[in-house]
Amino acid sequence: MEEYIKKAKVLLEALPYIQKFASKTFVIKFGGSIAADNELKENFIKDIILLKLIGINIIIVHGGGKEIDGLLKKLNIGVNFHEGQRITDENTMKVVEMVLSGKINKDLVALINKFGGRACGLSGKDGNLITAKKLKSEKVDLGFVGEVKHVDKKILLTLDPSFIPVIAPVSMDNEGRTLNINADLVASSIAAELEAEKLIILSDQDGLLNADSELISSVKTGDIKNMIKEGVIYGGMIPKANSCIDAVKLGVKKVHIINGSIPHAVLLEIFTKKGIGTQISN
Repeated sequence: MEEYIKKAKVLLEALPYIQKFASKTFVIKFGGSIAADNELKENFIKDIILLKLIGINIIIVHGGGKEIDGLLKKLNIGVNFHEGQRITDENTMKVVEMVLSGKINKDLVALINKFGGRACGLSGKDGNLITAKKLKSEKVDLGFVGEVKHVDKKILLTLDPSFIPVIAPVSMDNEGRTLNINADLVASSIAAELEAEKLIILSDQDGLLNADSELISSVKTGDIKNMIKEGVIYGGMIPKANSCIDAVKLGVKKVHIINGSIPHAVLLEIFTKKGIGTQISN
């Protein structure tokens, strides 16, 4: 009996959050090690379906770096990064689109449908959801790497509300050239355009860490800028952190960076008082 009472208490703890977030929009960036772990991935999908059933509008944006690297290696195509951005030549771009818009996107859609949800797979190209332009760097030519120029939310708003959109971060420029866009930036841009209640980024880290490698539970955007300048935030976390700053500035209520390898990480972050990751606000 005691075990059942504990379960009831957990549900009651979640009740005020369920009431608060019903009908709100969450944009969730799916990626990191969780994508390679079938059990974690299935748990994540079940959590998403639960959120949808209690009335939260869910949009998923996914990455796929590890699967892209694996296929590039098999094809003997070099893998190079600059400040967290993949240097993408023409051959690499073909692999990126095949993995993101093809395999990963459709795998996630299939899993959501398998467990009772209704999913629709999209890329930035579909319905001109994302218009992009080439991302320029003063130090190196990144190749077919893009940045978001504009998000047209029409296609997302015209979908049946019962669907969960699953979006691959691939788009094109005005000349029709396919571009690879950082998934964190795509998630941030979509969340901002929709003025989402939350942007949740699944990472391989527990969240943002301070200079002593301790988890920062809550942080303001201005403090993040200082951490980047001081080198506390570096490498692949730089575009992730910048996307969080942009999202909050453009209207997203709160951004959360959490460790996706923790089972049911999204539920623990949203439906408990303390949470498990880093919460970012203005």
